[in-house]
Amino acid sequence: MAGKPITLGSRIKLANGQSMPQIHLGVYMTSGVETINAVKWALEVKIKVAGYRAIDSAQMYHNEREVGSSILRFIASPGNTSSLRREDIHFTSKLASNTSYNAARKSIKESVKQSGLGYIDLFLLHSPYGGKTKRLECWKAVEDAVEDGEVKTGGVSNFGVKHLQELLASNPRLHPAVNQIEVHPFNTRTEITSFCQEHNIVVEAYAPLARAKKLEDPSMTSLSKKYSCTPAQLMVRWSLQHGFVPLPKSVSKSRIIANGAVGGFEIDGADMKTMDGLDEYLVTDWDPVDCD
Repeated sequence: MAGKPITLGSRIKLANGQSMPQIHLGVYMTSGVETINAVKWALEVKIKVAGYRAIDSAQMYHNEREVGSSILRFIASPGNTSSLRREDIHFTSKLASNTSYNAARKSIKESVKQSGLGYIDLFLLHSPYGGKTKRLECWKAVEDAVEDGEVKTGGVSNFGVKHLQELLASNPRLHPAVNQIEVHPFNTRTEITSFCQEHNIVVEAYAPLARAKKLEDPSMTSLSKKYSCTPAQLMVRWSLQHGFVPLPKSVSKSRIIANGAVGGFEIDGADMKTMDGLDEYLVTDWDPVDCD
């Protein structure tokens, strides 16, 4: 991605011919008013020419309703100076567990209802847990949700290479457009990201800031000084230059703004290699990529 100007308005092409914003606000472990405010601030902020245009939620986050209501309030508010419509704002949710086709179909319908947005732009299987049979059943539920207009694009999350191979080998009606995994300079997951990029699956990077565990790492502080940016901005920019879609999460207005302001610098090739070399397989949450 190096060489291309990147703003919050930048979009990335998906395997189904659609596109989505290249930076999303994450709302993991947020609730109530803090979720509503974080979404509002993200949508309202103007960095260069645009604010955030994508929000990443999930059934397990228990905040689909708050995200949806905040999006709709923003659209109807005076703060919507760009006259954005529902279709201009990308909403992601994820299936909490892979249990059965029927349970998944019912669960997707409930997510659409909870959000109040009429449809879900991107719906993911949140993990590969449950075994092959249940994973493939639930993928068929996603395919049918797309066919019925409840979901625009289907994808997966926390899938390892073997899970992706299994899905692709099943001759699915829909190609998984996205695999959302933990990726940052301290956990580069090269095997998975390379497989995804070879098979036209966009990598979404959750925990792109390594949940702030490495912001004071000497390499990060040194490089952030070189590029006159924060360590968090450096990590978001690293994701973007690898062609990933980072999902920085914050409930602080100032950090939401800062995390999206990454268009004013470009990390050079040598420093990208330095950051790649920081990999220590740091897992900041769960790690289902090798499960059966």
